Amino acid sequence: MKKSPKPKLSLIRSVTWLFSITAVMCVASVQAQQINPLESDPRAARAGGVLYRSQCATCHGGDARGITGIDAPDLTLIWAAGTTDERVFQTIRNGVPGSIMPPHGFTDPETWMLVSYLRSVAATAATEFSGDAVRGSGLFLSNCARCHRVRGEGGSLGPDLSQITSRRSAAALINSVREPSAVIARRYQPVTVVFESVATGASRSPQRVQGTLKSEDAFSIQMMDTNQQLRAFMKADLLEFLRESDSLMPAFSRNELSSAELEDILTFLQSQL
Repeated sequence: MKKSPKPKLSLIRSVTWLFSITAVMCVASVQAQQINPLESDPRAARAGGVLYRSQCATCHGGDARGITGIDAPDLTLIWAAGTTDERVFQTIRNGVPGSIMPPHGFTDPETWMLVSYLRSVAATAATEFSGDAVRGSGLFLSNCARCHRVRGEGGSLGPDLSQITSRRSAAALINSVREPSAVIARRYQPVTVVFESVATGASRSPQRVQGTLKSEDAFSIQMMDTNQQLRAFMKADLLEFLRESDSLMPAFSRNELSSAELEDILTFLQSQL
C-alpha cells in the first residue's frame, strides 16, 4: 500500500498560524476590541498587503496614497490624523455612509490583517526641527501663505500644512520645497482648460485657465483656479483639457530660500501642531 506524501512544512506552519489566529479572535468580541491582536505578528502585515492589493488598491492606489479623480483618502496619513486601529477596523467592516467606501465582508482575521498592513505603510513623523519659529512665521507669510494655510489662515490652492510636520519626514518636506513636481499630492494635480469666452459683443476668444483638479467624472470637471476660485466645466464645452506634469508650486532653490530659512519655516509649522 502506497503511503500518502507528508504535507510540506510551510503548509503545516500556515495552517497552524491560521488556527492560532482563529483561536485568538474567538477570545473576545471584535466589536469591543480596541487593540489589533495581530499587531506583533509580521506575517499579518504581509498577508494584509495581499488583501489590500486585490481589494483596496483600485480606489486607494497601490501605495495607499489615493488616486487622482477618486475621492478616497490617503491611507498612509490616517494614523497621523489621530485615528485608532479599532476605528480603522470598523471603517473597513462597515464602510462610510454617503461615500464610495462600501462595507466589506472580510473575516475578522482578514480585517485585522488589513489594519496591520496599513499600519506598516503609515507615514512616520518628521524629526524635531531646531530653527527659529518666529523668523519662520514671517518667512511662511511671505513665501507660502498665499497658497497654503495653517490653522485656518492662508490660501487654499495648495495643501493645508497645519499637521504636515507630523505626517511627513524631514527629507520629504525639504524635497517638496526644492522639487515640488517630483511628487504631487492627490487633489492638487495641475490642470489647464481652454474654452471659448465672450469678450465683447459677439466676439469670442479662447481663454486659458490653470488650477488644481478637485473632481472629475465622464462629463465634467471641477477645479480651483490660480485665483483660488472653484470652477466647474462640462468637458464637451472645452477646447482643451490638459493634465500638467509640473506643479503650480514654484521650486525654491537655495538661493531663493536658504537651508537655514527653510529650517525656520519647518520649525514654525511644527510649533503650530
